[in-house]
Amino acid sequence: MGQLDGKIAWVTGAGSGIGEAAAIALAGEGAVLVLTGRRKEPLDDVAAKIKAAGGKAHVHPCDLTVSAEVDDAAEQIAKRLGRIDILVSNAGANIVDRHWNKISAEGIDTLINFNLSSAMYVARAVMGIMRAQGGGLMIHTASMAGRNTGGFSGPGYQAAKHGVVAMSHSINQEECINGIRSTALLPGEVNTPILKQRPNPLSPEELARMLQPEDTGEVIRWIACQPKHVCINEMWVTPAWNRSYVAAIQRKL
Repeated sequence: MGQLDGKIAWVTGAGSGIGEAAAIALAGEGAVLVLTGRRKEPLDDVAAKIKAAGGKAHVHPCDLTVSAEVDDAAEQIAKRLGRIDILVSNAGANIVDRHWNKISAEGIDTLINFNLSSAMYVARAVMGIMRAQGGGLMIHTASMAGRNTGGFSGPGYQAAKHGVVAMSHSINQEECINGIRSTALLPGEVNTPILKQRPNPLSPEELARMLQPEDTGEVIRWIACQPKHVCINEMWVTPAWNRSYVAAIQRKL
């Protein structure tokens, strides 16, 4: 018996990285997974892994930057499976030319649409469903860039992720009376495909020292398994070898 037997979990950005790891971890606790992202093929691969391990998974591709598609996806999931108990809102993106000396208007749109607008669309889409069923849990993958400025991620990504953190807290402030809980998850550097958008490539040694997707998947599983009276409002998860801290130490030496 898993702690999430019978629960319906919708994971966005589920085709790789943190989303894939979260989906596999939640399925391991007995949840029925709905996997969403732009491309069907990676979602099918994740669904196959879950099913091979004895779990249940459905694939529902959509463009999370289009509100009508998000609304339709939520409605179809609720119609097909009866409810949405857990939302893992994980979709996001970054760009190479991310700093003020290079960023374009199109780049700004990409960062806001993929990191903030999409998160708000998904939260809005499940809100009515969760209210009607008496509650639910949302877990939003933000970033340490959602609390700190400067460094590697760039101003647009930082601004969007600050918005995600604020959005998550506002859900608790307004929806706790409806049994809805929201967690802002703030990982440090995670070895995921988004790192390929870094202007400066990282070495295998640097990647190995970072959080791995399975680390964050396990944290998401733990949050999802907390009892209904417990709300994890915000959680920071970082690598022990934190490159920002290391850089600060080296400047002092």
